[in-house]
Amino acid sequence: MTLLKRSPQFIIHLFFVLYVAATVFPLLLIFMVSITEEKSLLRNGYSFFPEIIDFSAYVYLFYDSSTIINAYGVTIFVTVIGTVCGLLLTALFAYPISRKDFPLRKALTFYVFFTMLFNGGLVPWYLVYTNVLNINNTLLALIVPNLLIGGFNVLIMRTFFTTTIPPEVIESASMDGAGELRIFFQIVLRLSLPVMATIGLFMTLAYWNDWYNSLIYINDIDMYSIQYLLNKTLTDIQVVLNQTTGALQSQLLASVPTETVRMAMAVVGLGPIVLAYPFFQRYIVQGMTVGAVKG
Repeated sequence: MTLLKRSPQFIIHLFFVLYVAATVFPLLLIFMVSITEEKSLLRNGYSFFPEIIDFSAYVYLFYDSSTIINAYGVTIFVTVIGTVCGLLLTALFAYPISRKDFPLRKALTFYVFFTMLFNGGLVPWYLVYTNVLNINNTLLALIVPNLLIGGFNVLIMRTFFTTTIPPEVIESASMDGAGELRIFFQIVLRLSLPVMATIGLFMTLAYWNDWYNSLIYINDIDMYSIQYLLNKTLTDIQVVLNQTTGALQSQLLASVPTETVRMAMAVVGLGPIVLAYPFFQRYIVQGMTVGAVKG
């Protein structure tokens, strides 16, 4: 009887152990491949236990370390500023449309939902930011387009405010003489740490992994993000290999660690953002479960 009672719990634990293994093992394999000698990798294939350990891929990536360090600096700055500004703007938009006494609540909610279904297309999007706002080759081009505020995040935060912030608290604060800004910053935001952390994690991942804005708007290498720089490095290697033939191509394949460089790029690009996850973890489940309820 005891075994039968414990079996559902055992199955759940086993499922999550297998799930964690399925998540961790690919990351471990990527790292082990990145420190495998290129010739050994081509000869034996991917393995958790490299025949010959070699850091040539990292040496190749960090040959011009100043470029990578600068790209890291750009990405960290853009991620921090973009996430903070994005959270503030998202909350400032979501809070009014969560209030039942706000006259334009339904119209603005529909407007947010509409932007999730339709957009103006790539050409108008590009022309507005380059010809009208003129933010190409600036850090604003890595912060504003397509990342600063999103309809999905607004709706999640709006639903959280609707279902979690008691109207009585707002009414009581208003009767005590608190203005709307004071209510918002000192009461609403303090009660909304779960959803703020959840949306903050979404935005942090989006900014850190973004390379598309750099591709579209940035021509100055000093403003490349780390993801775009790594992607461009890999593309340049592939272009050089495709444009060479015969003995020269064989020589390049022997001297340039192409496969291991791919994995080293993944490690370099992924490492720092993994360290940020524990700071958000405690709030994520609560933020998603409460914010996902329809309001």
